[in-house]
Amino acid sequence: MCQPFDKPTVHGNRKLRILIVEDHIALAENLYEFLGDERYILDFAADGLTVLHLAATNHYDMMVLDVMLPGLDGFELCRRIRVDLKSSVPILMLTARDTLEDKETGFTGGADDYLTKPFDLRELELRIGAISRRGFTLNSELKAGNVYYNPGTLKVRTAAGCSLTLSGIGASLFEILMRAYPNYVKHQTLIEAVWQDEDVDPHTLRSHISALRFN
Repeated sequence: MCQPFDKPTVHGNRKLRILIVEDHIALAENLYEFLGDERYILDFAADGLTVLHLAATNHYDMMVLDVMLPGLDGFELCRRIRVDLKSSVPILMLTARDTLEDKETGFTGGADDYLTKPFDLRELELRIGAISRRGFTLNSELKAGNVYYNPGTLKVRTAAGCSLTLSGIGASLFEILMRAYPNYVKHQTLIEAVWQDEDVDPHTLRSHISALRFN
């Protein structure tokens, strides 16, 4: 029989974890300084292979992806994230390539948004906010094996017909795990995403994970 989860706060209170992919160090530093760490947990990568590794081993709420990168360019990287990693992480492409053909390549390859250089940092932040709100309220379900989760309604169900409504910390953790599936998510990644800078006892995380069980 399914049991209800605990009911703390709403999952939207947690910080967004964003991977910034940019090989121009000065621009990457500007993005870090402007976005800051009050609402975001920011990671950085300057090449495609590093991005693939980080995307496969960490959960991100969004990726800001430059196109002109050494090795794999952003277009191919976006395609591999979608096809090889089977990741649905929202991707905002950031590039000086501004033709319609370039934009078509980006969107058909799996990008969610496309911002051309030069750009205003405030516009970038507005687009990040719009994409994140859309991601938290979409009614499309996430699927992991025979488990389905709707981030907008916080409803989780199984193919066997079991259904639950999540809330609070349980919902936050469950969404991260569902979006990362089938990849592994580190304990520290979960703690940073849900509790931000708080000093969390590892047993607290284990307790919440243990509660995410179907009986």
